[in-house]
Amino acid sequence: MPILVTGGGGYIGSVVVDALSARGESVVVADDLARGHREAVAPDVPLRIGDLTDPGFVRQLFAEFSIDAILHFAAWSQVGESMREPGKYFRNNYVGVLNLLEALVASGGRSFILSSTAATYGEPTSCPIDEASPTLPTNPYGASKLQCEQLLRWFGELHGLRWTALRYFNAAGATAERGEDHEPETHLIPLALRTLVGGSPLTVFGLDYPTPDGTCIRDYIHVSDLADAHLLALDALGRGEGGAYNLGNGTGFSVLEVIAAAESVTGRTIPWQAGPRRAGDPARLVASSGLARERLGWSPSRGDIRVIVESAWRWMERHPRGYRGA
Repeated sequence: MPILVTGGGGYIGSVVVDALSARGESVVVADDLARGHREAVAPDVPLRIGDLTDPGFVRQLFAEFSIDAILHFAAWSQVGESMREPGKYFRNNYVGVLNLLEALVASGGRSFILSSTAATYGEPTSCPIDEASPTLPTNPYGASKLQCEQLLRWFGELHGLRWTALRYFNAAGATAERGEDHEPETHLIPLALRTLVGGSPLTVFGLDYPTPDGTCIRDYIHVSDLADAHLLALDALGRGEGGAYNLGNGTGFSVLEVIAAAESVTGRTIPWQAGPRRAGDPARLVASSGLARERLGWSPSRGDIRVIVESAWRWMERHPRGYRGA
């Protein structure tokens, strides 16, 4: 039976599709391509274009394919945008998951893996953050993802669904074939590197956070390490083992430290300017991923910020216009 990967034309989804295909899994991708890319999906992987908030499109997917498992990446994911357009985030993120869950259960499917986020925690009360930390989102993006996790719990309890929610911290880096190409781009590493290929100067949002250099601290996790975690989580669901897991390296880097790493990797100066804080941005988000290491056997191997930045830079050098130049 094929595995349905929603958002498989996007950044993380496309890397996971490649990883699944490499180990011989049958995969089908569903993506509306609003922010994903047809070129990010390998030609031999079936791609169906449509909106997951449309129940008719979801029913059509399940009529065409005998889907037993879903890896769900399709969601709006920009914190700042969610503060301006909360309805858009709750509608797209929550309704899309609900439609998929209802179709999966009705068809007899068993497994669902949700691409979730550290934004479910909000402003952490302790650091590093573990899965027992309070989930008090400070923005609609994180709140919408937490609602999706609650849906999974109820469908698990009432319908026997096997589910896992993987709470990413900051996905970053690239593989040889896949990298970040968002429009608009909001992630620090590609924005910093874009300044070297004709982009605008980088804006650092906030220099007055309660951190050593005044800038936000984040836990960066290489996209290939994330893909490894998804395959391990899928195998664990096959054994009936699921739940919510943090995915991070356990080491945080400030905005200015990431800029310094980018300058070291490229040998060039990253132009940047100071800007105001962004609403809803916590000062520090660093993961404790001990649970994923213990229960999934996950061991991220690309935690050096220079390794992460260098992989992103190599992809950008080959794709200066992103997938538009592919």
